[in-house]
Amino acid sequence: MRTHKEVVIPHSVLMSVQSPGRYVGGEVNRIIKENIVKALEDTGFTSAVRIAFCFPDVYEIGMSNLAMQILYKVFNEPEWCSCERSFSPWPDMDKAMRDNNIPLYTLETKSPLNEFDVVCFSIGYEMAYTNVLQMLDLGGIPLRAAERSDDDPVIVCGGPVAYNIEPMADFFDAVFMGEGEEVDLELAYEIKKYKENNKKDRQALLRRLAQIPGVYVPALYKDEYDENGRFLSLKPIEEGIPEVITKRIITDLDNVPYPTEPVVPNMTTVHNRAYIELFRGCIRGCRFCQAGYIYRPVREKSAQVLCDNGIAIEKSTGYDELGMLSLSTSDYTGLAELTDGLLNAYEGHHTSLSLPSLRIDNFAMELMKKISSTRKSGITFAPEAGTQRLRDVINKGITEEDILKSIRLVFEGGWSTIKLYFMLGLPTETMDDVKGIADLAIKIEDLYYEIAREKDIKVRRPEITISTSLFIPKPFTAFQWEAQDSIESLGEKQRYLKSLIQKHRSINYNWHGFETSVWEAVLARADRRLAPVILEGYKKGCIFDAWDDMFKYETWLQELDACGLTVDQFIGAIDVDAPLAWDHINIGVTRKFLALERKRAYEEKVTPNCREKCAGCGAACFKTGVCYE
Repeated sequence: MRTHKEVVIPHSVLMSVQSPGRYVGGEVNRIIKENIVKALEDTGFTSAVRIAFCFPDVYEIGMSNLAMQILYKVFNEPEWCSCERSFSPWPDMDKAMRDNNIPLYTLETKSPLNEFDVVCFSIGYEMAYTNVLQMLDLGGIPLRAAERSDDDPVIVCGGPVAYNIEPMADFFDAVFMGEGEEVDLELAYEIKKYKENNKKDRQALLRRLAQIPGVYVPALYKDEYDENGRFLSLKPIEEGIPEVITKRIITDLDNVPYPTEPVVPNMTTVHNRAYIELFRGCIRGCRFCQAGYIYRPVREKSAQVLCDNGIAIEKSTGYDELGMLSLSTSDYTGLAELTDGLLNAYEGHHTSLSLPSLRIDNFAMELMKKISSTRKSGITFAPEAGTQRLRDVINKGITEEDILKSIRLVFEGGWSTIKLYFMLGLPTETMDDVKGIADLAIKIEDLYYEIAREKDIKVRRPEITISTSLFIPKPFTAFQWEAQDSIESLGEKQRYLKSLIQKHRSINYNWHGFETSVWEAVLARADRRLAPVILEGYKKGCIFDAWDDMFKYETWLQELDACGLTVDQFIGAIDVDAPLAWDHINIGVTRKFLALERKRAYEEKVTPNCREKCAGCGAACFKTGVCYE
């Protein structure tokens, strides 16, 4: 058995890299389970389970991730289990660690990753895949699951990308489907029993893990393709292994563990605030939105529990801003009670509330005034499409009248900074739809000055920012079968939109790059044939692909070609009846419903939200949430 060994990071190494605070730990509210560390130093085997929770990006991003804070608390609650954190080192630190033979370690006890029983990754974005390999490599762990011995850590992952983990299937021992608060500990308990048996027979352990509802063990399944290279099926290789893995959800959010004493970062992070989670799921059903489908059904926390969480978090952290997290915050049924409760509790504390992008049709002036009583900032909306026709195609469920009426309230309330999010390349999109984005922005600009004339006041120039991302056909959406728009077409649309607004000084235009979106689409819909591509890309230096200045599109094209694959194989249109690489995963929402929603999109028909009328998506199978309100 390995004994606990603290990695020593020379001062000269820390001083040679940017942001050395990423690598030192020592934060407020961190958890160190001294009893488990001591047990590892004793001779013989112990049933204590050590987990390294890894986030495949830099510290500033990982420490802004709520899932990491939640599961860090969950794993550390049992007496027999401990959890420590680790993040991807930036290339300068990566090089310094390799040059000085420093293994990747956790921040709590500076233990190398290969000392842990479980190495668990939270992955929210496909572009982080090679950073998983970077962390395993630096941690001294074999990259391929098939190459690991009984004594190596069990490598697991969860998060939104897990619903099609096939491109990374070669590298994970087990994958969590759905929400992790319960299933994570069930897996950890199996690891505990494995250790009590002196870590004998790793394959038998994997078979036991596959029996846990919501756990997918890729090595126990075999993929098949036809003579033209099209995906045919993914089936268990032996009896007793489930053919379909159903996601896990938490039915009672009020009683699920929540980090009211979260780890406070020792440096400024991307989102430098604390969070409360209002609810999971979304009633809306935007047809492009993977999160809106995979997190169904909607389940809310009570306003009183959220108030208690918010008050406790402020006391334990000292944060002066509290964010409210959900997929559509203005759909939270207890929002008025919650905001009143928190604002009363924070009165005189200089602690503010922040809201994410809001649905325009539910926007209320009263809420704006409440939030701005502590701090006034810009307002963000996401119309997604510029014309009514295309908003109906994607099932956005708002009209131009809704948009302008709500933005009038914003301007009349004293705001002058507006951000608007749109997508380019949506199915059925035309140049008229692109022009609609510019037309809407210009109408908003005109509305600002119209209100100033009505009130006979002198105003400063408004700041209206249009941001366009690019449509990506994601698994488990109504558009999972659609082709992604070509780089040439997307470029033409961006240039056209820019030309329409360039004379309007009040309107700024930000856009997302083409090539990263194309590669994200490849990763999102690919099958197991992509694993060698990802491995070779990593060996060629592809890490931090989510960072524009680090992304190497040409390298990825070369590696695809070397493996006999093309971009078009994965981003082209898919027949609605064709097998999909993620068919073995059950999210509750049925494939039949998604196909019906696709049909309704082409008919430009809107599906009512879950609280207006049940559309029969299938999520009622979980017997909880909005389906049973």
